[in-house]
Amino acid sequence: MALKIGIIGAGIAGLATALRLRAQGHEVVVFESNSYAGGKLHALHLEGYRFDLGPSLFTMPHFVDELFVLFKEHPRDHFNYLRKENVCNYFWEDGTRFEASADREVFVKKFSTTFNEDPNSVVDFLNNSALKYELTSPLFIEQSLHRLQTYCSPKTLKAVLKLPSLDVHKNLFKTLKSYFRNPKSLQFFSRHATYNGSSPYKTPGIMSLIPHLEMHFGTFYPKGGMHEISQSLYRLAQRQGVSFHLDEGVEKIILNSNQKRVRGLKTKLKEYHFDVVVSNMDVVSTYRKLLPTIKAPERTLRQERSSSALIFYWGIARTFEQLDLHNIFFSDAYSEEFKAIFEDKTLHEDPTVYVNITSKHTPSDAPDNCENWFVMINAPGNYEQNWDELIALSRERIIAKLSRILNCDLAALITVEHILDPRGIEQSTQSYRGALYGAASNSQFSAFLRHPNHRSALSNVYFCGGSSHPGGGIPLCLQSGKIVSELIANDFNID
Repeated sequence: MALKIGIIGAGIAGLATALRLRAQGHEVVVFESNSYAGGKLHALHLEGYRFDLGPSLFTMPHFVDELFVLFKEHPRDHFNYLRKENVCNYFWEDGTRFEASADREVFVKKFSTTFNEDPNSVVDFLNNSALKYELTSPLFIEQSLHRLQTYCSPKTLKAVLKLPSLDVHKNLFKTLKSYFRNPKSLQFFSRHATYNGSSPYKTPGIMSLIPHLEMHFGTFYPKGGMHEISQSLYRLAQRQGVSFHLDEGVEKIILNSNQKRVRGLKTKLKEYHFDVVVSNMDVVSTYRKLLPTIKAPERTLRQERSSSALIFYWGIARTFEQLDLHNIFFSDAYSEEFKAIFEDKTLHEDPTVYVNITSKHTPSDAPDNCENWFVMINAPGNYEQNWDELIALSRERIIAKLSRILNCDLAALITVEHILDPRGIEQSTQSYRGALYGAASNSQFSAFLRHPNHRSALSNVYFCGGSSHPGGGIPLCLQSGKIVSELIANDFNID
């Protein structure tokens, strides 16, 4: 049975959902309020520099390849990437530097030597990280958490039974302390909490599975930059007959008389009828703006939001041999930094700084002998802080920090600048408070409290993207599209 399906939002999850539903034979129409597809995976061109505006880390590329294979297209004909031999370069104020190799044996040897850790402890941690992923991915990543049949498979039952031993009852930082002694080692692996916008001092220890994604699956650089991920899928969807209405945002989800079923969508131009609607819009914005008359799941919507970001896009009139694609400059006050973000809702005076430089692999992203720097610090969501003052202070602190560690006058090298703060993220992506990952994962039950991909209260409305299950980040958003397509196939008895 072919359905007419409307999708709200052309972010990475919306694109993935559209492709999977189109592969099932449905008529799919995607509405996007911006003039471009891709959501946070967008790009900026400024005075000879190209910047990826959004996510900068690419793992598990096979989730992208799967979408081309669905239509019997060879992925390498349309989308290419290279595997990084060096995952990331790390810097501390005391002069300590560490290059994280993607080769496990090399990593263990260098890590244990640099930080004076027992190699066996490093190996034990990585093995435990792999075990956690293997046990929990069938439950938390591959299926809906909110359907009874999910818990009937042997893999899922095994994961549920193992949960008490997977460090869900203590935070990530405490979990790490059972393996490592050096504060820098703890800081190194604590940073993975930021991959889902959480605090290592609050998020459960099960999140120590994240390093496995980098060490086992690898980290990659998409040729043409991160923007090419969304654009290659957008082009694929166009080739396969998905219809896109760009610059035509949805203003209302139209309900039937009993308000338990959707009839269609209203945009600024007209009304459209659909059998099924999928929202790739932030769940809070979906309910508050598009479904204001129905009873919303308030407990879910009131969950603590994930962190946001303050990003400076700088054209740098010099090249730096000691830097790679990914670079992290750690704070000397790590716990205080996360307290500032999640409790005080402000920016710490000594932030951890992430610098991404795509011109390391795509020289045309910057003029000759220059580099394009994506400089980001974790930030609280938009709670109406004095952002102009916070941005000015943070800019000075970031420049001073990077100048000290890199032994240069960075301010004199900045020739181009663009700034994106939580206000801009909220405005351009409809992400509530500018949160990058929807709800934060700062409790042991956060995965189960995340908004489901389908609610029985609205029989033909589904949810995908970073604010719904399984969560934020490119791999999980792609998986949300797969979960939604499988739910629709099951609910409408589609083979």
